[in-house]
Amino acid sequence: MATLILVRHGRSTANTSGLLAGRTPGVALDERGAAQAAALPARLAGVPLAAAVSSPLQRCRETLRPLLDARPDLPLHVEERINECDYGDWSGRKLAELNDEPLMEVVQAHASAAAFPGGESMRAMQTRAVEAVRDWNARIDAEHGEDAVYAMCSHGDIIKSLVADALGLHLDLFQRIHVDPCSLTVIRYTRLRPFLVRLGDTGDLAALAPRETPGTSGTAEVGGGAGAP
Repeated sequence: MATLILVRHGRSTANTSGLLAGRTPGVALDERGAAQAAALPARLAGVPLAAAVSSPLQRCRETLRPLLDARPDLPLHVEERINECDYGDWSGRKLAELNDEPLMEVVQAHASAAAFPGGESMRAMQTRAVEAVRDWNARIDAEHGEDAVYAMCSHGDIIKSLVADALGLHLDLFQRIHVDPCSLTVIRYTRLRPFLVRLGDTGDLAALAPRETPGTSGTAEVGGGAGAP
């Protein structure tokens, strides 16, 4: 079956502001995020891609734009099911404030029981994302063969939930997974089981350096996210 390259969008203005963006419109890549996106074509230069699939949100489409410019024949498909988690009333709020919400403990330790007020549950988020990947695997296999590779640009919580599914991990454990902005996570699907080939690959170890101040790193989102360390 197909090999899937999951691309987390580049660092966004919400990341640097310490906000839980969710599906709030108008959240773009910041300067660093744009530079990360610009480096994507070179990072994937040796990989033949059958297709690119994107969350409908602006920051994902901006992340893929340099890759699409470098490969004008690469088709882009927008997939609603890999959209960011619907955080409902939490969308647009500061993560520092949300840390005081009792629900945040549930999000971190018992994600399968977490449902955001006015939004969706984390179970529903994972289910739709997994179904989207299964459908795209079948489509890519049918159109391009079982050795085909395709890229999918999405969000921290979505990617972490897909990794958990691939590893057979319960959703309650998905907060133990971490993916940086514009990192690449690769899952090779086979008839009997998926294989995690890369996890959160950025090509360098700079993200391991201590952060100067909380909330300024590109890792702040509910699952890249409300579950970010």
